[in-house]
Amino acid sequence: MPNTSERTFIIIKPDGVQRNFIGKIVQRFEERGYKLVGMKLVCASKDHWEFHYQDLKESPFFPDLIKYLQSGPVVAMVWEGLDAIRQGRAMLGSNPLYSNPGTIRGDYCTQTGHGSVIHGSDSVDASNREISHWFKQDELVDYELANKCWLYE
Repeated sequence: MPNTSERTFIIIKPDGVQRNFIGKIVQRFEERGYKLVGMKLVCASKDHWEFHYQDLKESPFFPDLIKYLQSGPVVAMVWEGLDAIRQGRAMLGSNPLYSNPGTIRGDYCTQTGHGSVIHGSDSVDASNREISHWFKQDELVDYELANKCWLYE
């Protein structure tokens, strides 16, 4: 039996919230067969964002990134399923200017930076760190998908 309980962390950034993409993005993950186990709308503090993006702290664009992320609410989510991290990243696309149509960034993004719409974990370690940074354990819900038998062998 394949590991169907891998979890990934996804954020719909302020521009994605403001442009009304929440439902469209959630729908894409649901249609892919992933299970939503945590979701909240939040305005995170500067310190919260600086910790989240600590690996970019030395980048020249870091102050502008943090300012942009604080410009409005974001939707933080945890999705679960087979190969959720790698496949989630594939669904997002990469650089917004070069992402293929059919990916979230390819369909909805206008530029790199303020127009990138979404963030997704890039590894198991990053996912675990990001999930525990944004969610308390009791905010994540474990349940069986009724259609699991149709998704996995």
